[in-house]
Amino acid sequence: MQGTSKTGVLARIKGLFGAQDMTVGKPMTNILRFAIPLLIGNLAQQLYSTVDSIIVGNYVGTEALSAIGVSNPIVNLLLVLFMAISTGASILVAQYFGAKDKDGLGKSIGTSVTLIFAASVVITVAGVILAGPLLRLINTPDVYFDWAKDYLTIIFWGIIGGGFYNIISGILRGLGDSFYPLVFLVIAALLNTVLDIVFVRDFGWEVAGAAWATIIAQGVSAVLCIIRLLNMKDIVVINKQTLTPDWPMGGRLLKLGLPAGLTQAIFSLAMVFVQSLTNQMGTLIPALSVAVMRVDGFAMLPNFTFGLAISTYIGQNIGANKRERIVPGEKAALKASLITSLALVILLIFFGRNLINLFITNPEHAYVVDLGGRMLRILAFGYVAMAVYQLYGGILRGAGDTMTSMYISVFTTVVVRVPLAYGIAYLTRSEEWPHGHPDALYISLLVAWTLGAILTYIWYRMGRWKKIQIVGR
Repeated sequence: MQGTSKTGVLARIKGLFGAQDMTVGKPMTNILRFAIPLLIGNLAQQLYSTVDSIIVGNYVGTEALSAIGVSNPIVNLLLVLFMAISTGASILVAQYFGAKDKDGLGKSIGTSVTLIFAASVVITVAGVILAGPLLRLINTPDVYFDWAKDYLTIIFWGIIGGGFYNIISGILRGLGDSFYPLVFLVIAALLNTVLDIVFVRDFGWEVAGAAWATIIAQGVSAVLCIIRLLNMKDIVVINKQTLTPDWPMGGRLLKLGLPAGLTQAIFSLAMVFVQSLTNQMGTLIPALSVAVMRVDGFAMLPNFTFGLAISTYIGQNIGANKRERIVPGEKAALKASLITSLALVILLIFFGRNLINLFITNPEHAYVVDLGGRMLRILAFGYVAMAVYQLYGGILRGAGDTMTSMYISVFTTVVVRVPLAYGIAYLTRSEEWPHGHPDALYISLLVAWTLGAILTYIWYRMGRWKKIQIVGR
């Protein structure tokens, strides 16, 4: 009897995290039910980088924290190929699954897996070779250059784990299974935390220990996803035949995914330029920037989550020809998103300094912690703008208007944010800050967010996205 009860509980949990039909029922219930598992998964994902930063900052020091910070834009820049394959694969898998085309589904999944393996080899070789030159290119200070190079080298040697987790978890979600990818991600996050403590604190491996913890945890999550996929034989069979590359399928996959990869490349390149400016402001500012952006990563999660939720809601209802549900869904999602954002603004205004203190604990660096609290207060007001930005951007994407969202994002990041950061830094040069005040990094981000929200809302109100018809009647 007890086993039956447990089975029933597990079934209800899987029902919550499985595919959701958002074309029926109350919009607020639809959106929240879809958003909650997404938020949990995103929180677990964010734990990877945050735990690394907290443990390294506490047990090694701020210079080691800076080493991780300067490495992140380079990692993101070289993961563009993963983004392209993952995006293309998720589209093809969803289409073949919906069409009940088992042969096409197997070929799309097999080709995706083969391509991600090939991409992993290319990224590993490129990353290991280019780690040092790219760190020099962005003016990485000598005091933590070797730490940063070691961190990057280890991450790229183990990049195949992260690549396989991302591609296969995306495939599983495309097949309607969001429960197991979430479970595997939570397991990986917990394992990463334990290994961080053991490698960094107990073994004294410093920054390298954080890198080893990350790639081992990602490798475990990838293996678990592969096992799950292989066990879904009632839906798709993975064998030698399906893993043989289907070149026309691979071409379609890359054609679908390359725009997303190109967008990510442009974003990452812009962040490399901003990181170069950050590195010129002293050895402590990169460490502070890591702490601020780790807190920002958690603060952004609700906005990204509601953006994804409304995108799925809009897509399903347009596909079902239930356009009358669009406005109620928009209002419900906007209400939930704004309430969450206002709560975050209050939290960061009053407790931002305390959150920075989790990463930087040296009493001699108290002024840096104060500066971090100030930076979070600057960003706090932007979270309301980001709630609007992500929500209406999600509506456009759900309707199939992906190009407009891409154009606005690239414009606000590349054309506005980067030049504005350098411009404000130039105008705020002083004896204390010869390369400009660090506020430039975050004022420019606040302006970019606000402008993005305004442009996205204007385009939404113009209504041209309503004329797009991808599927349906």
